[in-house]
Amino acid sequence: MNQMFFALIVGTGATAVMDLWGIARKPLLGVAPPNYALVGRWIAHMSHGRFRHESISASAPIRGERVIGWTAHYLIGIAFAALLISIGGLEWIRHPTIGLAIAVGIGTVAAPFLVMQPGMGAGIAAARTPNPGAARLQSVITHAVFGVGLYATGWVTHLFLNIN
Repeated sequence: MNQMFFALIVGTGATAVMDLWGIARKPLLGVAPPNYALVGRWIAHMSHGRFRHESISASAPIRGERVIGWTAHYLIGIAFAALLISIGGLEWIRHPTIGLAIAVGIGTVAAPFLVMQPGMGAGIAAARTPNPGAARLQSVITHAVFGVGLYATGWVTHLFLNIN
């Protein structure tokens, strides 16, 4: 099986698992799901040379920011799945393991901590948010759920496509 096709399937599935967690955490924990329109706004402003904002929510809205944000969210999930597959190789595709998937999932929290949150005005690892500790914990949990999604989607895809 083509590794990029496998990454597409696994990344899309894992990102969907992460999104289901984002929806479930509202009634479970009272935490609103992420607003990917703001991610789209941040990305769209980059085309105008603006990479950092004091507060992305206070920055001018951009037409199509919701579509841009959701598209980027899934493309990033696919890229992280490709990273997992590049580390685990064909062996991981043939026999997905939860340990590597969770390690990669949690490792991906570096991207929002070091790039996205500072660029959107929240500071490194959400330091400029009202409750940085809670924001950090939610980020780590969400990325761990993404790791579980990588494993679950890899395992289901492995079984469904009968990969050996």
